[in-house]
Amino acid sequence: MSRRAQRRKHVPQRTCIACRTVRPRRDLVRIVRTPEGVVMLDETGKRNGRGAYLCRQRGCLETALQQQQLERVLKTSLTAEVESELREYAQGLPPSLPTESGENEQ
Repeated sequence: MSRRAQRRKHVPQRTCIACRTVRPRRDLVRIVRTPEGVVMLDETGKRNGRGAYLCRQRGCLETALQQQQLERVLKTSLTAEVESELREYAQGLPPSLPTESGENEQ
């Protein structure tokens, strides 16, 4: 058949700042510092500003907050209010993600 039928769609990859795991961008949550300096959760991944990606698991978000990785990557200091919002969001996330063994096997 044609080459187009065999071509796979490009899936953007990003790295979690806490565990350094490379995953598809859709599997990660983005935290952004807007040009106005406001740090917020970016569920759509399309907000304007400097972003940091984290796995959708509680452990990665808590690690990033404890080790001040978010502050380093976003090049700003987090207010107590923003930090508490992020910790509250983390409580709704699973403690860890299921392992990927066997996902890529065909």
